[in-house]
Amino acid sequence: MMLPVCFALFWACETEIEHPTALTPDTFVLNTPPYVSGIYDLKNTETIQLTCSQPAYGFTAVTTYRVLVATEKEFANCDTLLTPFNSAKIDVSASEIAVAIVNLLGVTDEAEFPVEPIPVYIRLLAELSDGSHQVLSNIIELPKVKSYFALSPMVMPQNMYLIGNVAGDWVWNAATTMVPVYGTEGKFWTVQYLGKAANDASAEIKFNQTKAWDETAFGIQTAVIDDASKNLANISGEDNIIIGNPGWYIVVVTTEISGRDYIYTVQLFEPAVYLCGDVIGGVWGAGENNKFTVPDISLGASANFVSPAFTANSGEGGVRAAVVLDGHEWWHTEFMVFDGELKYRATGGDQDRVAGAVGQKLYINFTNRTGKIEQ
Repeated sequence: MMLPVCFALFWACETEIEHPTALTPDTFVLNTPPYVSGIYDLKNTETIQLTCSQPAYGFTAVTTYRVLVATEKEFANCDTLLTPFNSAKIDVSASEIAVAIVNLLGVTDEAEFPVEPIPVYIRLLAELSDGSHQVLSNIIELPKVKSYFALSPMVMPQNMYLIGNVAGDWVWNAATTMVPVYGTEGKFWTVQYLGKAANDASAEIKFNQTKAWDETAFGIQTAVIDDASKNLANISGEDNIIIGNPGWYIVVVTTEISGRDYIYTVQLFEPAVYLCGDVIGGVWGAGENNKFTVPDISLGASANFVSPAFTANSGEGGVRAAVVLDGHEWWHTEFMVFDGELKYRATGGDQDRVAGAVGQKLYINFTNRTGKIEQ
């Protein structure tokens, strides 16, 4: 009789250990550094060390700590530093604190930045690894922080979006998400319909790193557009990039950083898409016999690009397809259809193989990001 009872108790204990219930404490302790009375010279210091107690979640949990910085004791306005931590011993980047202070003070001119040390206030935000059970620590004061006019580092954009009257109808949530080029930071591409818009208006486009109308959005005034692209698409405009020759295009955006500025180069190419691999005679890259048929512009944005018929079974190599950009291998801009969905290699690894048979064709809808392989 005792054996089932013991087993049940053992199972209950095991379940509680494997699936503990996390508590959400009211706060936890951020310790005041031992040398807080000294001057923290951020320009000549690499890190500031902080320590804290782990929040009382009821069990030992993997906790993520984020550092919040303020320049006012009330902590009504604060800046969250970029680097998260997973230890109760935290080495905070002095340069990140300096950037936060510049943002909090709202200083845009180095001449206006305070020379004398100022008080800075810090607290931590703790959360579990899934982002739940957030809790704030107490606030500590570093009374003498000598900072400097620090600006956040310029980094290459991780995303690029194309918007226009034929690309989302000027709504960012419906804009075209451009595809990163493998191996080249800040370079993006897309096959884009730039035909006539409503009321027979010419296509007009702009770009941005974010889906928003902010200071990083750019058009013809701030983009470098080469003569070949201007002539191909008959480009004009004063703000938006206006396409005088309606059609399908490969649109490429390349980013450079010059000082504190981004330099964007926009290029437009003919919409050459290629079938690659064993299914088309072992051709890898550009060729006249493996080029997709471009849909007639009158069919609109949701028409399919159609490959030549497969001349052989795919074998282990699978069906492959790509656009080809100067200076890049074809697989840097590769894509394939998986269960009806168009997926790009982008910055990822080699894609899975998809089988094809003699006589079949690959159909790609770049606007809807769909496709199929069939006769």
